[in-house]
Amino acid sequence: MQENLTNPETSASAVLAQGPLSGIRVVEYGVFHAGPGASAILGDLGAEVIKIETGHGDPERFWNVLGGVDITVPGGESIMFEISNRNKKGLHLDIQKEKGREVFRRLVATADVFLTNLRLSTTAALGIDYESVRRINPAIIHAGVSGYGEKGPAADLGAFDPMGQARSGMMYLYDDQNPALIHMAVLDQAAAITTSHAILAALFARERHGIAQSVHTSLYSSGLWLMYCNLYAKSVLNRDTAFAWKRYENSPLRNSFQCADGQWIIGVHHPEGKYWEKFCEITGQQELLSDSRFGDAQSRRSNVAELVAIFDRVLATRTCDEWIGVFQRNGLMFTPVQHIGEVLDDPQALENAYVVEFDHPAHGRVKLPGYPARFSAAQAGMRAAAPAPGEHSREILLGLGYGEDDLAELREQEVIR
Repeated sequence: MQENLTNPETSASAVLAQGPLSGIRVVEYGVFHAGPGASAILGDLGAEVIKIETGHGDPERFWNVLGGVDITVPGGESIMFEISNRNKKGLHLDIQKEKGREVFRRLVATADVFLTNLRLSTTAALGIDYESVRRINPAIIHAGVSGYGEKGPAADLGAFDPMGQARSGMMYLYDDQNPALIHMAVLDQAAAITTSHAILAALFARERHGIAQSVHTSLYSSGLWLMYCNLYAKSVLNRDTAFAWKRYENSPLRNSFQCADGQWIIGVHHPEGKYWEKFCEITGQQELLSDSRFGDAQSRRSNVAELVAIFDRVLATRTCDEWIGVFQRNGLMFTPVQHIGEVLDDPQALENAYVVEFDHPAHGRVKLPGYPARFSAAQAGMRAAAPAPGEHSREILLGLGYGEDDLAELREQEVIR
């Protein structure tokens, strides 16, 4: 087990530099994003993450086309591998060989967390399921990620992000007749967040109550959690609240408008009645306040298409920046609808370190999402690029007590690279 950060000798400056999970070791045997993305998040928080790869390595390295779009970075690997495996050390290890199993056991004995997203039957066959791993280290937190959960008829089925979106109802969020995917890897990332959340809770329970345990999450469970409001409303009200965004069925106070420069803005105001008079006044439409078609909330709902058409014409008379300035000065809640590229240069994102710059060893200075929460006494975020296959094998094995002769033997037997 790693040294506890409550040790009074641990300096505040070390915590600031290394992150709130400094001293936690995570061992991962996973592929693609839903599992490895979780340990990348733990790495953002300062944990030491050791990624085990075998054979040709994580197939995500070679996943070069997504939805018809080339996602290859210079060097030939996938941008998704970079995203899923930041902050990690790479160990290439064949755990199906006895010498590899020996290394694996020695490594797991030093870990706080073990994470895998292989199928349940595969984890059992490889001896990386919870029962096998806790025999090596009874205090370990074992995290499993699957497609549909660890029980039920689909327990051992594989799945990818689109399949979780499909089964959870997410693909009908935009249109209840024509299912559509949300790109890219949105549910994979949600599963990664869910898994990291569960691991943190399990680590806290171990710290507070001395209880080690396994946690299990899935793409399906994460999709249902994202759909919480929709599913709850359907259960209680028997109404579908997942529907396409139809501008001419929404109040002008909960709607989007295209401005004179072609940019879109969106506003959301609740309760709408509180803002209706001010909205009309600052847009120069005071006459609507005495128009019987729009005199109360019910009449405005009955004539909403006509009302939205009026404000379409009004909002098209000024630029996005002009309207945002007017609305914000008058206490109305509007914001620009930004393209992804605009987000990377958004001053609000930059000021809060929601977007940060990183000196990537292969790609130069890049912009990427920062950690979404700020700590007053620690730092979090990307610290290292994804590893090359087996990049840290020597460092990790020397740390486990192997010598140079041992490493030479393991390389000769193709246990490590």
